[in-house]
Order: sequence, then C-alpha cells, then structure tokens
Amino acid sequence: MPIRWYGPADPADPTYRHYERVVNLCLHGGLFAALNTGLWFVQGLRHPWVHLSWLSLTWGAGWLLHLIIVLRLRPRSQTLDQGEV
Repeated sequence: MPIRWYGPADPADPTYRHYERVVNLCLHGGLFAALNTGLWFVQGLRHPWVHLSWLSLTWGAGWLLHLIIVLRLRPRSQTLDQGEV
C-alpha cells in the first residue's frame, strides 16, 4: 500500500519531513537496484568491467549511509517521550 499523506503538506511538520526522507530513500534504493542490476547483467553478456564492483560497493555504502541518516532524523513519538507506552 502506498504511503499517503492526509492533510495539508506542511514542510515545517517533522512527520511530513520524515515521510519525504523515506520516499527519497525508496527512490534512491530503487534507482540503485535497477541500474546496478542492469550494469551487472550487461557485464555478464559482454566483456568484464573491472571497476563495476567498486561502483556497486560505493553506491551501496552511500545508500546505507542514506538509510542511517533517515533513521537518525526520524521524529520521536510524543507518547514515548512522556514515558507512556
């Protein structure tokens, strides 16, 4: 089910900014998966490209860094801040 935002889009709202970061992370991951898979497929059909593994590792590390940033910047729930569960 796709992410939906109900209500006005307010860039000052921390939850809205978090969802925006999550959507950007998903786009980054999808682009990484599509291009990386395509490059490895083409390499399997043609001559080997010696730098492809470095490109994949670097881009994958960049995606993991992006994931860590999104997780670190997520807004804290008010119920957890008040000690209620």
